[in-house]
Amino acid sequence: MIDFGVRQRALVGVLVLLAVLAGCGAGGPAVGTGPGPTPAQPWPQRPVVDASLDLAPDLSSVTGTESVLFTPDRRICEVVFRNWANRPSTAADGTSSRITRASVNGNPVTPRTEQAGAPAGAPGTLVELPLPACVPAGTPVRAEVGFQVVLGAESTERIGHSPAARTAWLGSALPLLAWVRGQGWVRDPAVRMSGETVTSEDFALEALRVTAATDQTVVGTGTAAGTAAAGPGRTTHLFTAEAIRDVAVAAGNYAITEARAGGTRVHVAVPRTGTKGSARDWAAEVGTQLSRLEDLLGPYPYPDLWLTIVPTQSDGVEFPTALQFGDVGARTRPSLVAHELAHMWFYSLVGNNQARDPWLDEAFATFAQAIAAGQQDQYRIRNFGPGDVAGPIGAPMSYWDSHGGFRALTDAVYDQGAAALLDGRERVGPQRFDAAMRAYIATHAHRVATPADVDAAFGDLPEVVDVLRSHGAFRSS
Repeated sequence: MIDFGVRQRALVGVLVLLAVLAGCGAGGPAVGTGPGPTPAQPWPQRPVVDASLDLAPDLSSVTGTESVLFTPDRRICEVVFRNWANRPSTAADGTSSRITRASVNGNPVTPRTEQAGAPAGAPGTLVELPLPACVPAGTPVRAEVGFQVVLGAESTERIGHSPAARTAWLGSALPLLAWVRGQGWVRDPAVRMSGETVTSEDFALEALRVTAATDQTVVGTGTAAGTAAAGPGRTTHLFTAEAIRDVAVAAGNYAITEARAGGTRVHVAVPRTGTKGSARDWAAEVGTQLSRLEDLLGPYPYPDLWLTIVPTQSDGVEFPTALQFGDVGARTRPSLVAHELAHMWFYSLVGNNQARDPWLDEAFATFAQAIAAGQQDQYRIRNFGPGDVAGPIGAPMSYWDSHGGFRALTDAVYDQGAAALLDGRERVGPQRFDAAMRAYIATHAHRVATPADVDAAFGDLPEVVDVLRSHGAFRSS
């Protein structure tokens, strides 16, 4: 996620930026890495998800079901889901999600809900399904939940609906299994400010069925796999994905434009009520930035990419294979597209605990954005003065929630995190740095990476590790 409302300096010198972009052409950033190593394959024992979302005719609410089959790699006595639709900033916009029923291995259970950062009066973000008896590692468990989501009207967040535009957008609408192999249940609380706190293991999306009125367009996650009639005036749209961490969909009065960006199918959904940029504008920017990011980071890791333009939003929000963008102008679009696309590698392909280690996706995505969009000079390590907000790059979201909020997070994690990575790249040279970066991506693809993994990945480049460590990237969280 990137917030241009608080990052005004990213727009300074835009005429110079446009000149740089024009000069880059199809060549993209200067890198010398070649094709790079082959990314690791998805975990064969990853969870398998079968889910459905049934939208109300007016798009103000959703009824859902979800079944998750997973095999824990340690003993468990409960199953934990995270209901991120109840995070504070989302709840403030009028959205809420409640679990209506639950079962484990076919036996009904009574869920236990904890606020875990949700505001008072809102449903909690953490839901436990107790097991009748603890089960040892290696024992398959099937957990099923039913849920009801009320969507906030004209929400500025990642989930909501617009009565005026007759559209709805649903990011992180499914309760997410909170299991990470080798770690167990992840229970970090949501924070008050805007920003990511989601942590999820890759899962196989066996089926996601989205049912809406037949005259409404549906935008998905993964790959579209057909439609079926679902009663008078209702149609179900099916989506599948080999390995993803989260789900985002949209439905309503959208026009979808299909395009190709290299080997990627690009689907751009724009409200029919009109936007500043056309679907073709967005698709063209995706083609430019995706090519540059692939030169830097390796092939885009999925066959499809879905974009939904949400005019009530001011920036962008990333989900695996799916992005939400505010209705921004042409000057902002290159940076925003480059940043959110970079998240397809950092958090989507290489996961991280976004609450505990936000720099592992935001600093890395901003680093890649800077190179793809020709903005390296805008990200320089600086000494913070008395009026500035600063903090260690590696601090958790809970730290920023009480130390300056999103602006402080932006200054330290996004900007100074990217600056540290760029400085390390300058010290050792692009070829050596980019080779190590691509090896890191390949090694930790489809895993939840940690700061220790970054330390090890750049272990043969001590100059890189030193600059990261000196700015607090490896502090204990």
